[in-house]
Amino acid sequence: MSEEPAAAAEVSAHTADPTAPAPEATQASDAAQADDPAQPEHAPAEVGDPPVETDDPPVETDDPAAEADDPVKAKDPWANANLPWQGKPRRVDIACWGAITLSGLYYLALLPFRASLVGTHPLVSVLLNGSTEAIVSGAAFASKGHGSLVVLLIFGVIGTMKFDIIYWWAGRLWGERVIQMFSGRGKRSQKFVARVNRSGRWLTWPAVVLSPFLPIPNALVYAAAGWTGMSWLTFLILDAIGSLMWAGLLAGLGWALGQSAVNVAQEISKYGLWVSIAIVVLVVASQMRGARARS
Repeated sequence: MSEEPAAAAEVSAHTADPTAPAPEATQASDAAQADDPAQPEHAPAEVGDPPVETDDPPVETDDPAAEADDPVKAKDPWANANLPWQGKPRRVDIACWGAITLSGLYYLALLPFRASLVGTHPLVSVLLNGSTEAIVSGAAFASKGHGSLVVLLIFGVIGTMKFDIIYWWAGRLWGERVIQMFSGRGKRSQKFVARVNRSGRWLTWPAVVLSPFLPIPNALVYAAAGWTGMSWLTFLILDAIGSLMWAGLLAGLGWALGQSAVNVAQEISKYGLWVSIAIVVLVVASQMRGARARS
């Protein structure tokens, strides 16, 4: 007799609250949860029930397809060991790289005129490219009263070092990576990097002054100076001293040769076209040999 009022009370409570689940459904749901341990703890009992909000973090997946769709997880397109910078280039990286490229194009554009100017306008040639033959020729002309030796030395310093600061800048921006790019990734490059790391300014300061006389690329020395923290003012002073020493040596040679150097310079200008072609061939061959050695 006591079970009927209890059953009637449950039916009455269910009728008063239509959203409450029926006892049978509740028991069935509890049984299903007990039998299926993989079922989520907060899964709604029925389709019509609202979802239960949880504070659990989202589940991460290791699906490769999902990572490919995510631009953050995708492979960095700028990850290239042949580039001096890491990751996406900054504006300053592009500016420095563009300056290096333009300096190379500048010298290539002057090649057809390099030989012809030696015997006709040596001072112009010295100012434009600071070439060895132009400084010798200009000093030889000055010894015969054509031009000033002081002006020649000033033009020689400007023409020799006008693009050097760019390579110092590259070393300041990119450090060891740009040195490896200039010298390759062989054992000689590794030894040079290790020596620069070990000696610091005790190596770079005299190296900048003596760079015109050293049998290594000047750009490598200038980049090492920027990498080791040499200020731009110190670099320009040391570079100017070295350029003046180099121009003075060549000018002394031209002054001593005198008329014979003038005659040679005039003959070079006379056959300037063929000399220019020979220079272009030598430059291209040197670049190809350097690229083969770095590879």
